[in-house]
Amino acid sequence: MAASTSPLLMRILAASVSVSNRAATIIRDIMKKGELGIVEKGKNDFQTEADREAQRCIVASLHRQFPKVLIQGEESLDPAESIADDLIETEQSPEVLKQTCPPNLLNVKDEDIVIWVDPVDGTAEYTQGLLDHVTVLIGVSVNGIATGGVIHQPYYNYKAGPDAKLGRCIWGMVGLGAFGFERQTPPEGLNIITTTRSHSNRAVTEAVESCQPTEVVRVGGAGHKVLLLIEGKAHAYVFASKGCKKWDTCAPEAVLHAVGGRLTDLLGKPIPYGANVKFPNASGVLATVANHDWYVSQIPDDIREMFVPEREQAPPPPAL
Repeated sequence: MAASTSPLLMRILAASVSVSNRAATIIRDIMKKGELGIVEKGKNDFQTEADREAQRCIVASLHRQFPKVLIQGEESLDPAESIADDLIETEQSPEVLKQTCPPNLLNVKDEDIVIWVDPVDGTAEYTQGLLDHVTVLIGVSVNGIATGGVIHQPYYNYKAGPDAKLGRCIWGMVGLGAFGFERQTPPEGLNIITTTRSHSNRAVTEAVESCQPTEVVRVGGAGHKVLLLIEGKAHAYVFASKGCKKWDTCAPEAVLHAVGGRLTDLLGKPIPYGANVKFPNASGVLATVANHDWYVSQIPDDIREMFVPEREQAPPPPAL
C-alpha cells in the first residue's frame, strides 16, 4: 500500500522504523569518533551526544511528517533549537506499509496518539562498551494504550567480526504481530528472570527472588530486557523500582503484547501512556511471556505496599 493511502498508524510506524535506522547510524558514528560528550543527569543516569543527536533526528523527523501528533522524548533539549536538514528522515518503511492494519486501528486520529522516544536506551552500557544492551525505542500509544513499537539494536551482531553487518530493527503492532527477529520457545522446566544490572536494591532483589527464578539475568536497558522475553530467552522481567519511564516501556510493551506477552506495573495494573500521564512508571514494571497473574501473585505484600496503582491522568495544576 502506498504511504499516501495507508492508515495513519501504519504510516507512523513505517516512519518510526526508517528513522530508527538513521538514529542507529548516528549512534554508531558518534561511538567511532570517540567523543561521547557524557553528561551525568543523576546517579547512574547519563546522557551522551548520541542521546542528544539521535533524539533530534527522531523527534524532528516524526514531527515533520506528523505535526499534529504529540511526541515525548527522554532528553530535555531546547525546543527552539534549529535542526539541520540532513538529520531529517522522510522515508517510510515499505516493509511496514505492505502489512494490513488491524480493523480496529484503521481510523485512529492524530489526537489519539502519543509517540514515546528513548533515543538510546542503555546509555550507561553504551559508555561502558556493553553494546548489545543498547536499543533505540520508539513507542506509539493509542488512547493511552501501547499499540505499536520499534526496538532497534544498533550493535546487533557486533561481536561477529569487523566486516559483520551491524544492527537490526524489530517492530510490532498489537493485533498484527511482530517482525524482524526469530522467536524461540522459552526453555521448559526453567524460570529465567531478567532484571536491572545497575539499579538494584533490597526491594528489587526480594521481588525477583519471590518469583522463584532458576536463573537471574542482569542486563541493562528496559528494551534489551523485554527483548529477551520477545525472543524466548527469558520468562519474566521483574523490576520493583520507580526508576523506569514511559519511553522505556511503551515500545517494548507493544511488541511484547503483539507476540502474546504482557507488561504491566508490579501490581498487575496497566501502564497508561496518554498525553497527560506522569513520565515515571511509579509502580514498577512486570513483563512476562506467560502466566502473568502468577508472577503478580508472588510479589510480597511489603513490596506491594511500596507502590500504589498509577492514575491515568497527572494531577491538575494548582489554582492561581
